[in-house]
Amino acid sequence: MEGKTLPACPVETTLTLIGDKWKVLILRDLLPGTKRFGELKRSLGGVSQKVLTAQLRQMEAGGLLTRTVYPEVPPRVEYALTELGYSLKPILDAMQSWGEAYKEKSGPPAGP
Repeated sequence: MEGKTLPACPVETTLTLIGDKWKVLILRDLLPGTKRFGELKRSLGGVSQKVLTAQLRQMEAGGLLTRTVYPEVPPRVEYALTELGYSLKPILDAMQSWGEAYKEKSGPPAGP
């Protein structure tokens, strides 16, 4: 995010960094530890390679994760959260708790 002016509102600043559905899920999947690109793509399910690559690059630019390329054939690329990325854990924990409570209150979806 270097060179970009961040919004005055702190909530908007946070959303600028993680406001996309895939970014939040990438954070969730990297909290336990380092993952390779293919592992992230599989765990996220419906994300395209192009979108995942773009999201990872934006998160790297924002300082939330690191990308390490190992000079092997085929090349191995690993992603890990930075200290800044890990600092978002309480937000993800709160989102998980809220989602669980919502699911309990709303019950199963109504059928046809």
